[in-house]
Amino acid sequence: MVEVKYKDLGLIDYQKAWDYQEELFSKTVQLKIENRNLGEEAQVKTESYFLYCEHPHVYTLGKSGDPANLLVDEAGLKAINATYYKINRGGDITYHGLGQIVGYPIFDLDYFFTDIHKYLRYLEEAIILTLKDYGIEAGRYPGYTGVWLDPDDDAKARKICAMGIRCSRWVTMHGFAFNVNTDLNYFKNIVPCGIDDKAVTSMQMELGRELDMEEIKQVLRDKVAEVFNIKFVNS
Repeated sequence: MVEVKYKDLGLIDYQKAWDYQEELFSKTVQLKIENRNLGEEAQVKTESYFLYCEHPHVYTLGKSGDPANLLVDEAGLKAINATYYKINRGGDITYHGLGQIVGYPIFDLDYFFTDIHKYLRYLEEAIILTLKDYGIEAGRYPGYTGVWLDPDDDAKARKICAMGIRCSRWVTMHGFAFNVNTDLNYFKNIVPCGIDDKAVTSMQMELGRELDMEEIKQVLRDKVAEVFNIKFVNS
């Protein structure tokens, strides 16, 4: 069982959370580089982290994304009180905002498994299991990352959780954006994840009621622990 430090950052500016991730990520990567030059007995064990947060309205574009998928200009962003960042994760454009659980696992995969595809599938599985607890059947849409409802029906398939990560020396950062009580109108200003023919949804939309964010966070954290065989410790 891997011990992982857990911290809920609450509502936090995107840049501030990104800087904090980078600090933890860079520290871990640097330690791994230094360990390579040391004997096994002298090596210092790296740590893994799991961060939760919510962000004020913000759009982020992954390094392989198309800027044209942001459908508003600078004045338009100001009018809807949103910001925009080009960032160093994979994937295209997505939205973060209130009522959305954002998870940033900074895991040293050497303590889990060195397989990025498997890592993403495990993150998806934790979301799928969480939704199942609330009576929502979810799955994976062939060819795309993230968690979807009705993935077997092209006409109905809709995304409830987007994912995009960065990995170096088997250390991860960035993560997932899970729509719980999210204002879905903000997705109308982008082509979400570069997919122009599929809808976006939330737990609130599917169940017709507002959900308790703290409750969902706890359920999801338990599922992440179960899937990855983690023991969480408060950071």
